[in-house]
Amino acid sequence: MAFSNFKTIGEVLKEYQVTYNQSNFVGEAPFNIPDYFRADLNEVMEDGVVSNSEFAICENLIYPVLKEVWKKYKTQFTIWSHQSFNYDEKLSGFPEYIIAKRSPLGKVVFDKPYFILVEAKQDNFEAGWAQCIAEMIAAQRLNSDYPITIFGITSNGDIWQFGKLEGSNFTININPYTIYDLDKLFAVVNFVFQECEKQLNHLIVA
Repeated sequence: MAFSNFKTIGEVLKEYQVTYNQSNFVGEAPFNIPDYFRADLNEVMEDGVVSNSEFAICENLIYPVLKEVWKKYKTQFTIWSHQSFNYDEKLSGFPEYIIAKRSPLGKVVFDKPYFILVEAKQDNFEAGWAQCIAEMIAAQRLNSDYPITIFGITSNGDIWQFGKLEGSNFTININPYTIYDLDKLFAVVNFVFQECEKQLNHLIVA
């Protein structure tokens, strides 16, 4: 059974005895979006085919945002795209994106802890979150030596939803964000990266 076999949030929660919560937990950490990014995104959204498939959504709308914020944190984190991610036969597959600690052995080494899992879905947020939560659980178990909060993002390119897994509690942020309000979206993605950075720094100190 792979991540993609999970179709509903309830199915995953019941399988792994995770409690579901809703609250607005994300903050907004302002991010200076370069003018070239705004211009390029506008051009792509106006004239490009950006949502005909999950791959198109990833390449045109999700990865550019993640990458732009990641540049600020690139000495500490790496972004892995469609990387094989396996805990056991039920928790395995290829998440769209994984943000992990940058390995001291170099950027080509897939190292833990894993902090953020990102899943793309064409307007099926139920299935998207089912997969994303399963991926977050896999990350948590693989991070067994690092008791950290795992963050999740599920998006259809236009709408971005945020969640977190702390122990056996999953919380989804009530308010979604949209790529049409780019400043707020970037501020939230930057906030999530900041929270991951705080956790990583705490692990280093400890």
